[in-house]
Amino acid sequence: MPDTPPKAVVLLSGGLDSTTVLAMAKDAGYDCYALSFDYGQRHNFELEAAATIASRAAVVAHKIIRLDLGTIGGSALTDPTIAVPQADPAGWAATPADGIPVTYVPARNTIFLSLALGWSEVLGAQDIFIGVNAVDYSGYPDCRPEFIAAFERMANLATKAGLEGRSLTIHTPLIAMSKEQIVKKGTELGVDYSCTVSCYAADAAGRACGRCDACRLRAAGFEQAGVSDPTRYLS
Repeated sequence: MPDTPPKAVVLLSGGLDSTTVLAMAKDAGYDCYALSFDYGQRHNFELEAAATIASRAAVVAHKIIRLDLGTIGGSALTDPTIAVPQADPAGWAATPADGIPVTYVPARNTIFLSLALGWSEVLGAQDIFIGVNAVDYSGYPDCRPEFIAAFERMANLATKAGLEGRSLTIHTPLIAMSKEQIVKKGTELGVDYSCTVSCYAADAAGRACGRCDACRLRAAGFEQAGVSDPTRYLS
């Protein structure tokens, strides 16, 4: 009998990076279980995008876990009283070099990976994929290789699977890639980026503002890759 493909939990936000990671995990031969979070984000159309992407990718299962990080606040993505930074129309405004931007959601990747870890144990999966990136990113501390390595060590200490020798690996295939390289890789794998939503301030129909940091990085990635940008913008 043929070997059963390994199982992997893939964190899927509905954005460009996580969709590329899902395509890479499938290309590597994994049976993929997609995991998304409704965490009180203002740009929650991304969940509709994630559902579409998961369906088209024919994942084994797609789970959406509901949290309410808005009760904690502290981020422009979950607190409507904190504005999402916008670029100057005359040119892109740089993210402040002396601090982490207000779009950082406190402990988000720690929380997400913890829940992915729990589901992986239930599934008997030893692999988790996440689309963190330490090159074209906004300075988030939970996107760094050091964080991923520390979480993986903790996961293998804190779980029954780890203690029984079924060690977990957290895969971050995009961590050292530029947005240009990510777009090229996804295009090579046949990713339909028109389904993805990256904007921090997308409207109810999923149209991007074109001015936030996520839009800036995404647009630059398509331009540098020489790939037509399929993003739907507000204007």
